[in-house]
Amino acid sequence: MNLFNTRSVTFDEPIEMLYACHGKVRRFCEQVGMLDGYIAENGRNDIVLRTIRQIAQYFDVAAPLHHEDEELDYFPLLLRYAPQAQADVDELLRQHVVLHANWAAVADEFAKLEADEHYRPDAAAFQAFVDGYAVHLVLEEGLFELGKTHIPADELARIGKNMAQRRKPRPSESP
Repeated sequence: MNLFNTRSVTFDEPIEMLYACHGKVRRFCEQVGMLDGYIAENGRNDIVLRTIRQIAQYFDVAAPLHHEDEELDYFPLLLRYAPQAQADVDELLRQHVVLHANWAAVADEFAKLEADEHYRPDAAAFQAFVDGYAVHLVLEEGLFELGKTHIPADELARIGKNMAQRRKPRPSESP
């Protein structure tokens, strides 16, 4: 890791942005994986509440957008230039459904933690969530690399604009 690299990733580099999202997913999954043990040792405290709120914010808002980026833009474009990826794309789409279900279970545990300071979370729900992403990210990143070698830069620029547009507030969401 280069500590002096201050370059930010933008939607002008959509594959790098997808990787950046995966970095966040990994960090949040690491936190989810530590929660049960931390709560057992320290109880549900302000640190736990802040942590679960940050994790929930990401998986309620950013993660679904990331999956839309892949499902609506990246995967179809990849398949146009690398049709050999079809089986992996099909598997990743199946995994997206499972990941959303796993998140719903974790979100339910988070809600119970918010409501009851004595609640002990279901460690299996946390583990299924973490394990699901561990498998998913590796497979998906192989397809990111495939896209780097097969998809023309102008096509990547086009989907980068779509990805950025997806994150702009809609008129009904304006303050």
